[in-house]
Amino acid sequence: MTLTVLVLAFVTLQRLGELVIARRNTARLLENGAIEVAPDHYKLIVGLHTLWLAGLWYLALTRGLMPDLLLLAVFVVLQVLRVWVLATLGPRWTTRIIVVPGEQLVTRGPYRYLSHPNYWIVIGEILVLPLVFGLLWFGVVFSILNLVVLWVRIRAENKALGR
Repeated sequence: MTLTVLVLAFVTLQRLGELVIARRNTARLLENGAIEVAPDHYKLIVGLHTLWLAGLWYLALTRGLMPDLLLLAVFVVLQVLRVWVLATLGPRWTTRIIVVPGEQLVTRGPYRYLSHPNYWIVIGEILVLPLVFGLLWFGVVFSILNLVVLWVRIRAENKALGR
């Protein structure tokens, strides 16, 4: 059970830390003339991720679930990829759609290979972490909800970026 708590605590602290970084980056970008686009769906993203994480805590602890170490290793790889995305974007990384007029899109790091690499990683995380605890149904339900929200977000982001 200790490993279960450690994994969930890590993900929770990671997400909270990312929100702090995102807020700081967003404020700095907006101060320097950036524009936020399509903010209306942001509450859906935050709500979805909050319910996902709270549900994992509840189900894993109340059912005494232990992590599958192979699937946990897959999740760790996703975290390494997440760090790569954040490091590539640096101060431009945020959880909102922020457009900096006149700036070129990032084309290095994972952006060399994929459009929206962070969303691909999030898709993996939303499915894999529940699987780590044997919660296939939970992973499928939240994956479907996440895909709906990402469909809205990616359309808005592509429009804002002129794609």
